Amino acid sequence: MEKNYDNIHNMRAIEAMLFASAEPIHIRAIRDRIGDDADVGGLLMELQKHYETRGINLVEIDNCWAFRTAEDVADILSVEKEVQRKLSRAAMETLSIVAYHQPVTRAEIENIRGVATSRGTLDVLMEAEWVKPGRRRETPGRPVTWVTTTAFLDQFGLEALTDLPGLDELKASGLLDRRPAIETIPGTGDLFDDDLPDEEDDEDDHVDDDTFDSNLETDEDEDN
Repeated sequence: MEKNYDNIHNMRAIEAMLFASAEPIHIRAIRDRIGDDADVGGLLMELQKHYETRGINLVEIDNCWAFRTAEDVADILSVEKEVQRKLSRAAMETLSIVAYHQPVTRAEIENIRGVATSRGTLDVLMEAEWVKPGRRRETPGRPVTWVTTTAFLDQFGLEALTDLPGLDELKASGLLDRRPAIETIPGTGDLFDDDLPDEEDDEDDHVDDDTFDSNLETDEDEDN
């Protein structure tokens, strides 16, 4: 009887945490609050089942949990508002490369794009909280690698990176180069390759708000 009461109390506490949080909560953070004695994973699964037929669903995003509007009623709640938010072509290309080839260094990004990446390109993606620094590569110079974030998955409605469209599908549509993904540049570390042209700074490559709309526009500026 006491154990059943504890389970109900812990489930209510988890439910309250998820409702109160503005961002998905990692399962470790939930365990830190509830305690190691509780079966947090089992309670989350039970909550998820409870909400699967409700107007909001409990979803898992890369080991993080959050309440989201049920897909079948999302259209009723949607409000269309035209807001111009732009990412440059360079930023979109860089984001795609990081998403598909992570962990990837700056030199590897440049090698794939064939142009030196300006510092502002990665800065704007970090400000959008879509990419973050990963572990340093155990190569000369120990360059920093770049990876996507939980916010990136949440923004595009993905539960995991495995939900991204397949590379073969993107190549067939002409959205990706058919060259090998990464041809390592020996000894370059995370520095610019002298043979690569510099990327033009883009005045539209900035962040006006805390979030981006998933239907981002890209500018027509070509890289040098």
